[in-house]
Amino acid sequence: MSAQRLILDPYELHLDDLNVAQPRLFQADAHWRYFDRLRKEAPIHYCRESDYGPYWSVSRYQDIFAIDTDHQRFSSASGITVGGAAGTKAQQQSTESDSDQGKAKPQWKGFSMFIAMDPPKHDLQRATVTGVVAPPNLALMEDTIRSRAAEILDNLPVGEEFNWVDRVSIELTTQMLAMLFDFPFEDRWKLTRWSDLATTQPGQGVVESPEQRRAELIECLEYFTHLWNERVSAPPKNDLISMLAHGEATKNMSPFEFLGNLLLLIVGGNDTTRNSISGGVLALNENPLEYEKLRADPTVIPNMVSEIIRWQTPLAHMRRTATEDVTLHGKTIKSGDKVVMWYVSGNRDDTAIPRANEFLIDRRKARQHLSFGFGIHRCMGNRLAEMQLRILWQEIHKRFRFVEVVAEPKRTYSTFVKGFSNLAVKVHPI
Repeated sequence: MSAQRLILDPYELHLDDLNVAQPRLFQADAHWRYFDRLRKEAPIHYCRESDYGPYWSVSRYQDIFAIDTDHQRFSSASGITVGGAAGTKAQQQSTESDSDQGKAKPQWKGFSMFIAMDPPKHDLQRATVTGVVAPPNLALMEDTIRSRAAEILDNLPVGEEFNWVDRVSIELTTQMLAMLFDFPFEDRWKLTRWSDLATTQPGQGVVESPEQRRAELIECLEYFTHLWNERVSAPPKNDLISMLAHGEATKNMSPFEFLGNLLLLIVGGNDTTRNSISGGVLALNENPLEYEKLRADPTVIPNMVSEIIRWQTPLAHMRRTATEDVTLHGKTIKSGDKVVMWYVSGNRDDTAIPRANEFLIDRRKARQHLSFGFGIHRCMGNRLAEMQLRILWQEIHKRFRFVEVVAEPKRTYSTFVKGFSNLAVKVHPI
């Protein structure tokens, strides 16, 4: 598929030949009509051929909700993305000899993470770390987030063009991640790098080859193993590494299970929030009447945050694997088939969300979106993400009349992370 011409109009294709799992479609922001057609004509759609093999697309809100909450018939254990997780068994590598040290490097057997597990193991590992985003901890974080957001905004170059993604979206979320991990602040940009490694295909601007990617992820594991060894020898604390090191369900994890859970927590706390921060600025620029609403009434910000998260849908999909034959809308999904829940499509389903293709910051029931998922795998950091966005927009409102987008955004090459690499802006003070 990747070598073929990118077809922007889905109606040029026979319905059976539609394949929405093309990173170039998302990078070009050209996926919307594909999903419009699927929702209307084939809400349960089988793609026979793609770069990731055959898969089913689920594109309507209610069907996605039904599958997301049915973990018995739709398992996460075989991977959560259409292409499978990096480091799956298909990508196993043999042990490499380190001639300089005379030691064997860790064997790349594929890492696992609790989001790609089924109960009971999923439940036990997830429970180990959920305390970090419990309401009392969130309350303690609020002042810190506000002071850091204020400092970031106060240091922006007024009247000059800059990349909002780097200066604001990444900086705020990376600082937050460093706090959650109790990670050395001076090395916080490593977290951004590892997040990008986990979600970007080799050859698309982050690393050039699977080998380079694997080597850098091993470096990530080694860095965090050092932190683990420090924390396991100290009394338990309320940071994620300490929780994993002392938790009954996680303290005996294999190195690659540790790496998998680290990457899950890094991506979950970084990519999603950072792309919603950028997506909100773009949405307000594309909908100037909504920006006027915000200027007139900043009390709408908490509701606007939910609308931004729906509108952006920072993770475009999640995948499950059928554990038995299931019939939906007259289509039989066979046991073992990949089933892709397109959150990005369900969030624009106007049979479930009124005026779904409009960005409305005062939308009623704005929280009833799919972006955080549902069921046992619902995003555990959803309230933290909402809080970061709320505080940031409150602080933006105090300082700037307008965050102006001055060029077309550059979007990520991915069917999974729906985000931005560059958003050129100018800020205009009050």
